[in-house]
Amino acid sequence: MTSTQAAREPALRRAKRKAERMLGPWGVFFKGFLKHPVMVGSIIPSSRRTINKMLAPVDWENCKLFVEYGPGVGTFCRPVLDRLPRDGTLIVIDTNPDFIEYLTRTIGDSRFIAVNGSAADVEDIVKAHGFDHADYVLSGLPFSTLPDGVGPAIAGATHRVLRKGGAFLVYQFSAKCRDFMALHFKNIDKGFEPWNVLPCQLFWGWKE
Repeated sequence: MTSTQAAREPALRRAKRKAERMLGPWGVFFKGFLKHPVMVGSIIPSSRRTINKMLAPVDWENCKLFVEYGPGVGTFCRPVLDRLPRDGTLIVIDTNPDFIEYLTRTIGDSRFIAVNGSAADVEDIVKAHGFDHADYVLSGLPFSTLPDGVGPAIAGATHRVLRKGGAFLVYQFSAKCRDFMALHFKNIDKGFEPWNVLPCQLFWGWKE
C-alpha cells in the first residue's frame, strides 16, 4: 500500500460509517446482500404482511425457544420478540458477522441471542445455550441457491432440533425448499403473500 492509499483509508472508513448511519438497517441489509447474495437471497427485507402471515400459526403461549436462520437486520426479530413470552428466548443464526454485529448492537433485549454460525449446526447451538429443543424455527434462507448438500443438512438438523408439535416456518421466492422439507416433514401447510418484493411462498412444516 502506498502512502497516499494509507492516508485515504481513514477517510474511506469514515465515509462508509456515515453512509451506513444515513441508510440505517437498509444500508446494512444492502451491504450484506452485496457481500453474500447467495446466503441473503433478497435485496429488500420482508413486508409487514409477510411477517404477520408467517407468524400467525405460532402458539406463542407455549413457545419457550424460537430460532431464526438468516435474520438479516432483524425484520422478523422485533415482531417475534413482541409476541414472545417474557420467559422465552429468541436465538438467531447468521453466517454474516456484519448482521450479527448490527443486531447485537441494536436489539437490547435480554431474551435475544445472536450467533455467528451456520444453520446446519443448530442442534449444537441450541444445546450450547442450555436448551434441548426448539419450539419453532423460522428461515428466510434461499434454499434454491444454497451450495449442494447445505439445504438437506439444514432441513434434517431442523427436524431433529424441533419438539413434537413444533414447526419449521419457511418463506421463499421459490418452492424449492419444500423438496428438502418433505424429506422430514409429512405435514406441510402452504401459503402465498403477493404483497412482498418479490411475491413470497410460505411453508409451515409441522413435526408430528
